[in-house]
Amino acid sequence: MTKRNRLLESIAGTIADYRAGEIAVPTPQHVERWIGQFSENVQDPMLLELDHVLKRTYIPKVIVQEFLSSLLKNKALAGSDPCSYWAGVKFLDIQGGGNSQSEMLRMLGAVLQEEHGLEIRNCGIDPKFYLYLDDAIFTGNRVRSDLSSWIHSEAPQQAMVHVVTIALHLGGQWYAEGKIHDVAKAEGKRIHLNWWNRIKIEDRRTYINITDVLRPTCIPDHSLTQEYARGLKYGPVLRQPGNIGGNKFFSSEQGRHLLEQELLKAGTIIRSICPNLIVYQRPLGNMLLDTLGFGSLLVTFRNCPNNSPLAFWAGDPWYPLFHRKTN
Repeated sequence: MTKRNRLLESIAGTIADYRAGEIAVPTPQHVERWIGQFSENVQDPMLLELDHVLKRTYIPKVIVQEFLSSLLKNKALAGSDPCSYWAGVKFLDIQGGGNSQSEMLRMLGAVLQEEHGLEIRNCGIDPKFYLYLDDAIFTGNRVRSDLSSWIHSEAPQQAMVHVVTIALHLGGQWYAEGKIHDVAKAEGKRIHLNWWNRIKIEDRRTYINITDVLRPTCIPDHSLTQEYARGLKYGPVLRQPGNIGGNKFFSSEQGRHLLEQELLKAGTIIRSICPNLIVYQRPLGNMLLDTLGFGSLLVTFRNCPNNSPLAFWAGDPWYPLFHRKTN
């Protein structure tokens, strides 16, 4: 077996449970078709780096189940009598868009029933704590919007809310926490947020040189990409080379640079050939701010976020690595 074939098999194996039961199981042929859209000279090194990255950023279902199980047993959260604790928790089902919260609640409910004999619907009749669950926080807009609406309407005068996600981008946490605090203050309510997650991902502009997301060190010598960068209201903020980030998603600066350059170029090509993309769907991922894109590399078994590079999920005529389910 050639090195390329081993990489194709490895990547397909890593993402094997992506949207299982909804779409065809990813195969080496599927990965081959996707990588074939890039220049021939970068395909093999891209596969090598992507194999490394996805082993660290793809979250399969088993990892989510393990996280939820460990959360329910966490003494720092539930104390020495977790059954009594969880019986007093109100599980918020308030997501204003998408299905991630309801799907995650179903998963948590199954674990709660199996391990403690409790049903989510019977918990928190007289709430002592509240729990907001989702798979990940990216820009922070979703949790900000959901909890702000809840504070305006149903939230009590004082509450502790545990915000639980598999992954959390630190910029999104900072943004959401500040906005939620402002809403609570305006409503005269005391809402304390406690954040629980499996992995924290650095994406804050202040820490751009040690970030865990895609932040190019230069704009590639590629006409569409140069044109896109010139069209931004503010010039793109570029990373200083030499750091692969605290989570070590990347294998090396060289591998990181390759992915950043090629996924950025592909994103500008996709924007030129896919007619249905809106302005916020930027080359490196959905972002309201006028930038090159959000740049997250996180993908879960249930869906690919639009905050990841367009080359991961955009479709027709581009062929996506992750066929994305839209809200």
